Amino acid sequence: MLITTGDEPSVATLERAQKLAEEFAVRYVPRRGRSVTRLASDNGNVPVMVLVENEVRLVQPGEKAMFFHPSMAFVRAKRLLKGEEDVMVSTAMLKPGDQILDCTAGLGADSLVFALATGPTGSVTSLESSLPLSMLLTEGLRSHKTGLLPFDEAMKRIEVVNQNHLSYLSQLPDKSMDIVYFDPMFREAVHESAAIAPLRGFANDHALHSDAIAHAIRVARKAVLLKEKWDSPEYERLGFKRIRRKKSKIEYGVIYP
Repeated sequence: MLITTGDEPSVATLERAQKLAEEFAVRYVPRRGRSVTRLASDNGNVPVMVLVENEVRLVQPGEKAMFFHPSMAFVRAKRLLKGEEDVMVSTAMLKPGDQILDCTAGLGADSLVFALATGPTGSVTSLESSLPLSMLLTEGLRSHKTGLLPFDEAMKRIEVVNQNHLSYLSQLPDKSMDIVYFDPMFREAVHESAAIAPLRGFANDHALHSDAIAHAIRVARKAVLLKEKWDSPEYERLGFKRIRRKKSKIEYGVIYP
């Protein structure tokens, strides 16, 4: 894994790249006119993170680049700001000031909705076991701007932690979070866009372990949530009560400790 910039980076972009490299103990390599493909090839065909003005992208040799973008989280956020219901938020019984642990952050879509709903007095910790995705999410949350002030402020409140959720949960005290959330990588794609497809090359696709759920129940004060396909056997295997949604291929399961 390495970090670089565009061909002629601004001082601010260069500082962003060097800060991110230091933070995650990853090499920063100056671009020096080389293509991203050439840069990856010169360094063992490793993934390359490219920072440019107000943007970050992750490139795996031979694959399409992956960009950070709020995607559907932005649409859901605008609905929340209008006072409309978000099923994830209402199922979790989330209130302003709640402390949220998102155990499977990915590109952070659900963490963004949580951060907006829990507000400036709450907290959202987003765990991502993949180093490249953790870096992409961290930098994306810092540098991306939508122009919707409450949403942009919510992005800055999310803390990204590059750690496996089971090891993280096992270290937390009892009843130390209000909501613990899981959105594992589906083994079969539901409606995968071209922008999201490269995620599968980096994300952890292992099934959730029952030990993780046991720790989540111990840690959560209000609710443990699971997002899965409507026909997934994971709800029953892991002990979640399925929340049925009409005309939706995605549902939520909940355990109220």
